[in-house]
Amino acid sequence: MFRIKRLHLFVLQSFFPIFLMTFLISNFILVMQLVWRVAEYIVGKGIEFTAYLEFLLYAAATMVPLSLPLAVLLASLMTFGNFGEKLELLAMKSAGISLYNIMRPLIVLMILLSIFSFVFQDRILPVAQMKLQSLTVSMQQKSPALSIPQGAFYSDIEGMTIYVKEKDTKKKLLKDIMIYDFSQGFDNAAVTLADSGLLRLTEDKLNLVLTLYHGEGFSNFDKQQAVTKDIPYRRESFREKEIIIPFDNNFNRIDESQFQSSHLSKKNDELKQVIDSMGSLLDSTKIKKKIQYTESHFMGRNTEKGRKLIGRDSMARATEVPLFNPDIDSLFLTLNKAQADNMLDKALKKVGTIRSEFEYQEIALSREHNQFRRSGIEYYRRYALSVACLVFFFIGAPLGAIIRKGGIGMPAVVSVILFIAYYMIDAAGQKLVRNGTLEAFYGMFLSTAALLPLGIFLTYKSANDSAIFNLDSYIAFFKRIFNVKFTYRYLRYVFRVALKKKYYARKNKTKQYR
Repeated sequence: MFRIKRLHLFVLQSFFPIFLMTFLISNFILVMQLVWRVAEYIVGKGIEFTAYLEFLLYAAATMVPLSLPLAVLLASLMTFGNFGEKLELLAMKSAGISLYNIMRPLIVLMILLSIFSFVFQDRILPVAQMKLQSLTVSMQQKSPALSIPQGAFYSDIEGMTIYVKEKDTKKKLLKDIMIYDFSQGFDNAAVTLADSGLLRLTEDKLNLVLTLYHGEGFSNFDKQQAVTKDIPYRRESFREKEIIIPFDNNFNRIDESQFQSSHLSKKNDELKQVIDSMGSLLDSTKIKKKIQYTESHFMGRNTEKGRKLIGRDSMARATEVPLFNPDIDSLFLTLNKAQADNMLDKALKKVGTIRSEFEYQEIALSREHNQFRRSGIEYYRRYALSVACLVFFFIGAPLGAIIRKGGIGMPAVVSVILFIAYYMIDAAGQKLVRNGTLEAFYGMFLSTAALLPLGIFLTYKSANDSAIFNLDSYIAFFKRIFNVKFTYRYLRYVFRVALKKKYYARKNKTKQYR
């Protein structure tokens, strides 16, 4: 019958509350980073509060895969730092329990957590990403809340700019109004001046009604059918005038199905299909173009129907006569000036044609290349973030046992530094994949592979009670290196060698003169 040990239960009970706290903090920080990035596009548009709560919920779900490794690193550092600071780790080791045995229940938990992270990214993350993209774009496209400033130009209404010199908030009256209407183009702008006016929304919130009092209007006749061509513009005076402006102030949600084709909204099976299909298409295009450029007229070797070009290797095997290998430079020098100029002109034209073909193919296949690389990044990123939970645990747990500092101070500083290093390496790997320098597998596992040796080294040192952060050992080491007597003897030896070389150089020079 399976029964968990008290020691393992104690370790789990000590780790889990800290992990839950650090996960919530990490997720909150990452969500706030996303909110700050898009705040200027979604705030101040009169959107209901429930939509913002929904946005935060989807944003929190999308940040779970990135929050888990950071929470594991910080929680393992704090847990084993508390064990070391309270001498509980020393008591466990004194009882003959190795560090590996202490870490065993958490290793099993990290394996389960990595599996959960991968399943979450495969099943839940695509849905959350699709809903978040749909909601974000809907918020961005919503018309802003109508708030015309005082003494400044307001241009959030499409095709129109409004200037209000003064506002009477009690009467809701606008004073000294200037309206520039560019809806018919800048060449046919209409200008309206008014002493005062009232602005209100229609009941369906689809139009603005601007009631103006005591003003004048000027409009261009450029595109209008005037009776006389001598009249360049029209001028009107009014006591009261109403202008209806289309202004949809409702919050209209975009259909989520429009974002199903995004690589962020696809499951792993769908991403794998995209990678395979795009890879096959690019490979076949590459082979086709290779044949075209090597066996077509671009290389000056025209093929006829039903015939094939024979390579030099095949010709060498088929005949005993040695092949003729002319020296191109010597042949070119035998030409006269007119023939050489003609030959160079043809070569330049042919090179220009090939270059244009390459540039066109690069533009034509840019969408396929982009889709192939982004799908590969998202596919392998899910595996890399799942493995990162396990790697960060093997960094945080032994490092906490070595530092022996609990609380959130020192562990938080160390965790942030390591996570920033991981994030920067991961960003560099993604950039290399997008540029086509690295394959998606190597680029996305670059950050994990960079930190894995550190985890192995710290785990080994902590299990063997090596004093990594003992300042006295480093001082003694540097004293041995920079020993005064040793340094004096070494410098004296170097000085003697230099004098001997100088002496023999002068002696050889004197012999040459004699």
